[in-house]
Amino acid sequence: MTGLIRSDLEVREELLLKPWGFPVKASRGRDHGGEPDPFRTDFQRDHDRLIHSKAFRRLQNKTQVFTDEGDHFRTRLTHSLEVVQIARVAGRRLGLNTDLIECIALAHDLGHPPFGHRGEAMLAELMADHGGFEHNRQALRIVEDLEIRYPEHPGLNLTYEVREAIVKHGAVHDPGRIPRRFRPEEGALLEAQLVDAVDSIAYDCHDLDDGIRGGYLALSNLQEVPLWQAAWHEATEASPRSAAEKLLIARAVRILLDSLVSDLVETTLATLERQDISSIAAVRAASTPLVAESPSLRDAKQTLEAWLFAKLYRHWQVNRTMHRCRRILRELFDFFIAHPDTLPPDHAARAEGMGLHRATADYIAGMTDRFACDEHRRLCG
Repeated sequence: MTGLIRSDLEVREELLLKPWGFPVKASRGRDHGGEPDPFRTDFQRDHDRLIHSKAFRRLQNKTQVFTDEGDHFRTRLTHSLEVVQIARVAGRRLGLNTDLIECIALAHDLGHPPFGHRGEAMLAELMADHGGFEHNRQALRIVEDLEIRYPEHPGLNLTYEVREAIVKHGAVHDPGRIPRRFRPEEGALLEAQLVDAVDSIAYDCHDLDDGIRGGYLALSNLQEVPLWQAAWHEATEASPRSAAEKLLIARAVRILLDSLVSDLVETTLATLERQDISSIAAVRAASTPLVAESPSLRDAKQTLEAWLFAKLYRHWQVNRTMHRCRRILRELFDFFIAHPDTLPPDHAARAEGMGLHRATADYIAGMTDRFACDEHRRLCG
């Protein structure tokens, strides 16, 4: 007697998928070929390659919002794992390929440099005259070129669909920034659209949670936000009067998250039925995203995000830290440009082929927050 083999898994997968879910057997394959695995589908194999990559491990010490605030605050790694979990559950409800969803979610933040979005903005400034910097394009560079694990080829040799999702990350794509080989005229698969939407929901809810826990946000001020007000009311009504405040906060965050995800799934199912989406070709031909929340929830979510931007992401204490972090990145970048002989040998070798500025950006983008600070102390004092 033998266990399940790849062909069994592929058959079982197709039985569970809706017509709009992407079957692994339809994959456009890998750039470097290779024999299929006897016991794993191609997407399951991609999942394992991502999990074992150095770039994925480095996410554990890259900032989500807060730097050096304690062990319980989200990092890029924990955020990515939370997106995996939420998107898998939502994808199962939608009849999508959950193995593909998990790969896309694991890969979606690989290209982020240290110090969060402000770190990315700093590198974009520094690279403005040298091809720019954007974390989705950087993630593609990582999985195709920079992550070296095999003697036969660079990169992780992931399937087309996972790499396509990386460069088409975001609900509205700019076709001009998508390489022609990923067919900018085609819409993203539903699995990719779902990860994009869940990514936004996850960081809204979890940044809110971390902001309250860190003392950056006051519960009294949060009553200005209708989505939070509704979740908090439901949490307090469903809890004993003696419940500790931190438990009420945790329940309110769960209620908020569940309501946003449920609305997303229900609205998406209604859209798929209304537009008669019955094939992958129809998904790719759609002129607007098919995975989206209802108009009322979208407006309320935008209100929440505007409030978070003003009260949390631009909080004076967060600003202090992030101005310091931007200075660290700028001084590191300037140092390596002025002293290219101090780059590690592999990055120095790449500079000969792709240029010093790009090689320097690659080196800095791959750093964790802690390593960037240590390197800055060593080199800049």
